[in-house]
Amino acid sequence: MKLLQVTPRYPPQSGGVETHVRELAERLVERGHDVTVLAADAGDGGFRRERRNGVRVRRYRSLAPGGAMHVCPQLAAAVRRADADVVHAHNYHSFPLLFAALGAGDRPFVVTTHYHGASADSVRDRLLSAYRPVGGWAVRRADAAIAVSEWERERLAADFGVEATVVPNGLDVERFAAADPPDRDRPYLLTVGRLEEYKGVQHAIRALADLPDYDLLVAGSGPYREELGRIARREGVDDRVEFLGYVDDGALPGLYAGAAVYLALSEFESYGMTVAEAIAAGTPCVVRESGALVDWAGRRGCVGVDSVAPAPVAAAVGAASDAVPDASALLGWDDVAERLASEYRALLSSDEKGDA
Repeated sequence: MKLLQVTPRYPPQSGGVETHVRELAERLVERGHDVTVLAADAGDGGFRRERRNGVRVRRYRSLAPGGAMHVCPQLAAAVRRADADVVHAHNYHSFPLLFAALGAGDRPFVVTTHYHGASADSVRDRLLSAYRPVGGWAVRRADAAIAVSEWERERLAADFGVEATVVPNGLDVERFAAADPPDRDRPYLLTVGRLEEYKGVQHAIRALADLPDYDLLVAGSGPYREELGRIARREGVDDRVEFLGYVDDGALPGLYAGAAVYLALSEFESYGMTVAEAIAAGTPCVVRESGALVDWAGRRGCVGVDSVAPAPVAAAVGAASDAVPDASALLGWDDVAERLASEYRALLSSDEKGDA
């Protein structure tokens, strides 16, 4: 099959959606499919072409206020010109999905929405509210909608009247399960992700005063970094908070494996990829019962909190510290690629029958 993947950004840019699209594209290439990715992340360099691990990548310049939305109208024409059997667009919360819908024509059109219904700041929220009528049209126009969690599937039904199929994010489970933890003098808690206020790292920092036996390692970078440092100083725990900045993919599994507890206190997520990574590494988790993280709460090895005040978070860390996670339900990326390839084949078969 000739498959076109449309996404706001693609590696080496980092993030959950970026990883999802890369893993899917590369696994589909390994299965003998012809895969092209169109991305809206060319920046000031304009249009760029490259081949990454067998995947053709075409990057276009876009308008991305605050590094988000990626307004890139030329993508519609690029999708229209592309020689593809199936068009698959990713991430409702950015405009490339809309432009893919406009350019797909009569070819089977698939969306993986990564939908969480909100954004990281008030400006983006206002943009999303204005975008909702056309964004909703793009999702409803799809021949198949994919949700990465049961929570997301329910939100798509409630907000857009769309019946989605759940195909969770994949994971290289063995890479995390076999990781060696780093040598450290003290036990540590861990958070991983972009440093934005909604990600909730500040709640982990404030809980440290009630957790004197632990350090906190914060992996990731982002605009909230300086404020998190100020919060740590105000709380008197800055000597126990270590900001690691960007951590290479090769070092992440060991960090997870060495943590006493992983904390995911984000206000909203469509899946919770870092929780899956922690579980694969054998590390128990504390998760905020908000967004798709509610799907993790109550699983073996995960303790949910409905309040992010210091005392409940600290108590949850205590409850989770002796738990043993169950990684048996986690999907590998090969499984995800095969499920989606089956979805593509079914759409193409249906299309052929309709033309007969």
